[in-house]
Amino acid sequence: MSKTEKIKLGISIGDINGIGIEIILKTFLDKRMLEFCTPIVFGSTKYISAYKKSLNLNVQYNGVFNVEKAVEGKINVVNIWKEDVPVEFGNPTKRAGEYAFKSLEAATNSLANNEIDVLVTAPINKDNIQSEDFTFPGHTEYLESKLEGKSLMILMTENLKVGLVTGHIPISEVSSAISEEAITDKVEILYKTLIEDFGVSRPKIAVLGLNPHCGDNGLIGIEDDEIVRPTLIKIQEQGKLVYGPYAADSFFGSENYKNFDAILAMYHDQGLAPFKTLSFGEGVNYTAGLNKIRTSPDHGTAYELAGKDKASISSFKEAVFTAIKLFSKREEYKSLTQNVLKTNSKNKML
Repeated sequence: MSKTEKIKLGISIGDINGIGIEIILKTFLDKRMLEFCTPIVFGSTKYISAYKKSLNLNVQYNGVFNVEKAVEGKINVVNIWKEDVPVEFGNPTKRAGEYAFKSLEAATNSLANNEIDVLVTAPINKDNIQSEDFTFPGHTEYLESKLEGKSLMILMTENLKVGLVTGHIPISEVSSAISEEAITDKVEILYKTLIEDFGVSRPKIAVLGLNPHCGDNGLIGIEDDEIVRPTLIKIQEQGKLVYGPYAADSFFGSENYKNFDAILAMYHDQGLAPFKTLSFGEGVNYTAGLNKIRTSPDHGTAYELAGKDKASISSFKEAVFTAIKLFSKREEYKSLTQNVLKTNSKNKML
């Protein structure tokens, strides 16, 4: 990408009966957003036209049949289906899931093929999107299967970043999924992304315990003493500033999280419940650890708001800005480290 070329920002539309298209169109109603990127929506001009008409949104877009035809300064819509698809606000139909996957698949392929620079995904319904082609608990796992690297779900704001050791799995399976390897892998991904994507030179990471009160010396579970604590000691011996385990019940309420660059929670709700309590509507879901940048808003399909012109764009807008910033930061890191390698190579030759 040349210095003068804007970042190509791909967007998958999510569940077509949810608020996805509404928050996408409303975000780019502000033409100043087009100064930061070239938005490329994977969907259908027919569908978007119907949604736009139903909400009386005065937004213009440019219909194209491939990403190469996208034009800077406009909202571009890549037509990946031609048929008419009726809008059924708030109705989680199987058909809605099928078209959500069509959009996601096309956008992901474009991302993998370097046709777009980053991907922002509108919310899907994790149930109705299931099919022979999509057998994943969510976006994160699907993207990991299509891109390079190991994924780490991070919910983030400017001042709070929460990663997860385990993601979309039942609570009954969490304990058996906690292992030295799992914790070490997630710490490594989190540590690396803090350096390369966020520019933190010496990251400080807090790790939450699995059990209430970190097990109370084995009274309420042995995993913290037998798995978590020994694993963190090994990681600390490598020179990483990783601390814990901390009792999860008081960690956020005491504002201890402000002392760290990121927090690693053991399971989904342990990390996301306090995060959303503190930051709902402002947070961004970032899939770290992969060779490409993907973000999304911190909320779901919001069927109860679909078609009512009441959906907030704040989280989706933040997801757009975050994707752009992360891409730029990662490119900057690559440039700096490549220059260092070149310099070192020349010095060795001398």
